[in-house]
Amino acid sequence: MEKDVEIGIFGGTGIYDSGLLENPKEIIVDTPYGKPSDSITVGIFKGRKIVFLPRHGKKHTIPPHMINYRANIWAFKELGVSRIIAPSAVGSLKQEIEPGHFALPTQFLDFTKSRIGSFSEEGRVIHISVADPFCPELQNSIKKVINEHDDKIHQDCTYVCIEGPRFSTKAESKFYRTTNADIIGMTLVPECQLAREAQMCYASISTVTDYDVWAEKPVTAKEVLETLGKNVEKTKKILVDLIEKIPTTRGCKCSAALAEAEF
Repeated sequence: MEKDVEIGIFGGTGIYDSGLLENPKEIIVDTPYGKPSDSITVGIFKGRKIVFLPRHGKKHTIPPHMINYRANIWAFKELGVSRIIAPSAVGSLKQEIEPGHFALPTQFLDFTKSRIGSFSEEGRVIHISVADPFCPELQNSIKKVINEHDDKIHQDCTYVCIEGPRFSTKAESKFYRTTNADIIGMTLVPECQLAREAQMCYASISTVTDYDVWAEKPVTAKEVLETLGKNVEKTKKILVDLIEKIPTTRGCKCSAALAEAEF
């Protein structure tokens, strides 16, 4: 099995095939937590070994509350991945964050209900710090790319993660706005916190697909997919430039996340 992969990419809604990799091959990884979302594509991009996994499966058959997040993260870790880039689709909770824009989350609010959010099991207790949930080094690389693109990207956003797969009621949406959060989605948690427990760098790039129902505009899956379709190529261009700018060695503290987390 591959053990020397450097960067992992989770494909979000609308991005099922990276289309970026040279000499790609698909591999199956079994984990102690069951099967990942799909087979994993391994390949080379400008001299760096990359893996790609569509978190909802290649045919979008897995709803967000049923994604095996622990298996996905474990599989990447087993392959040697130390950095994860995680594109995703989100709704907007603020007027100025418009559909078609991008958002860079730096904080999250967890409103999920049934997901297993830790590798902690009986006999091992992990109290991981997520005061700053995302890798600062990866985020700096993303910001450099952002500054070079003409696309509108909102930085330092707070992401509300809900259980799904349903969209919010109007009352829920208006409540989330009272928290001063910026965007809302269904996949960030527990993905990012499991990556931290696995001592991997993690950063998310969100595509804004709609105004959540606070704006009195009911959200539909069709609307989401139409907006995503327009932004897929933009997302891929961001990924291309981002991979080139990620330092070859890690200068962050993500690799030591467990140093003070276990009893």
